[in-house]
Amino acid sequence: MSLFNGIDLDNWKIKIKGHPLGDNWNQTFRVVDSAIRVDYSSYEKFGNSFGHIFYETPYSNYRLKLKYRFIGEQVEGGESWALRNSGVMIHCQAPESMDLNQDFPVSIEVQLLGGLDKGKKRSTANLCTPGTHVCMNKELLTTHCIDSNSDTFYGDQWVELEVEVRHDSLISHYVNGKKVIEYEHPVIGGEYNSLTELEGKRLTTGYISLQSESHPVEFKNIFLLSLNK
Repeated sequence: MSLFNGIDLDNWKIKIKGHPLGDNWNQTFRVVDSAIRVDYSSYEKFGNSFGHIFYETPYSNYRLKLKYRFIGEQVEGGESWALRNSGVMIHCQAPESMDLNQDFPVSIEVQLLGGLDKGKKRSTANLCTPGTHVCMNKELLTTHCIDSNSDTFYGDQWVELEVEVRHDSLISHYVNGKKVIEYEHPVIGGEYNSLTELEGKRLTTGYISLQSESHPVEFKNIFLLSLNK
C-alpha cells in the first residue's frame, strides 16, 4: 500500500520541537514534485527545531520501501553532525505522547547519511537508537549509532531504502536491494528515553516517521507491505 499520495500530507502528523502536534512550523514539511520535502527556506536559523512527520497508523510486521535524496545546503544553525543527515524512524512512540520540547521520539532510527568528501566512506541506512537498545549477534548493544556496510552516496542522487520489521524479533535494512545491517530484540531504554516508566519493555510495534535535522531532504515512492498472515 502507498503511505504517501504524492499530492498532500493527508494521513501524516507533524511534531516539531517547541511546537504543538500538528503545527507545521515554517512549512518545514511540504509536497514538491510528488515528494515530501524537508524544507528550510522559511527559516532564519535552525535553532534545534528537530522535527518528525508520522504516518497516522502504527505497524508491527512489515516491509517499508521508499526513495530519498539530499538536496541544497544545510540551514544556518544546524549541528555539524547533521550535515546531509536525516532518518526514517520505526517503532516510534505515538506522536501524541511526545513532550513539547522533545528532540526525538523513542524509536529505532534508520539513519540516512550523504557522502561529504569524495573517497571518504560515509555509510547510510545505519542504526541509531534514541531511547532504545537492540541486540546484535545475541549481544545487547548500548552504543547510540552503529554503521552499516553500505556504499557511500554523493550529491543529489535518489537512493532506494527498504526496511523489514518482524515485530521485535528481527529488523533488517537494505540499500538499493543489498542488505547492509541486521539486528533484533529492540527494547526501551538509554539516552533520549522519555518513557522512563517503560524502561526495558520490548518494542513490538510503533509508528513510522521521517526526520528533519537541518539539511533539506526529499522522500518519495513510500510503500508498505504488511507481512501479517
